[in-house]
Amino acid sequence: MAGPHYGVVGGTFKIVRVLQAVSLIAIIGMAANFISEMVQNNNTPSDVVVGTLSVTCIAVIYCAITYILFIDSSLPFLITTGMDGMLLIALIVVAVVVGKPLSYVNCQIIGTSSVAESAAQLSNELQKGWDNHGEKVTYSNWIGAKKSTCLEMKAIWGLSIAL
Repeated sequence: MAGPHYGVVGGTFKIVRVLQAVSLIAIIGMAANFISEMVQNNNTPSDVVVGTLSVTCIAVIYCAITYILFIDSSLPFLITTGMDGMLLIALIVVAVVVGKPLSYVNCQIIGTSSVAESAAQLSNELQKGWDNHGEKVTYSNWIGAKKSTCLEMKAIWGLSIAL
């Protein structure tokens, strides 16, 4: 399973594709977990999280296909360059959409006593949303609900930027 020998560039391609797949699979796991939490509370998942999951699933499939085609020496490099460019644009959109409200949130102060009043207000808003079963979860409110949620969304944001 050595594949074609394109020297250092070929080895770099293989390593980068594997690292991309690992990052994308981590994003898929975190986004799917968030969607599961929203659905368990009888709410419609946020469009941002669903879009992130959709783009990353397509990207993982694309990475697997191009890796297999590279090993079989049947990867058309010019077409792959164009497809990589389109995938880059999609991941930039994900990073911007996920990161726009997230960049203003300081995850370290969520749950501390200095923001207890705003946290109580946020909790009340989220509880109202959960009481109205079937309503769409507002992404900007949801990311500030728990420290762990905020940190995981920042991880998704960081991995999408890294890709």
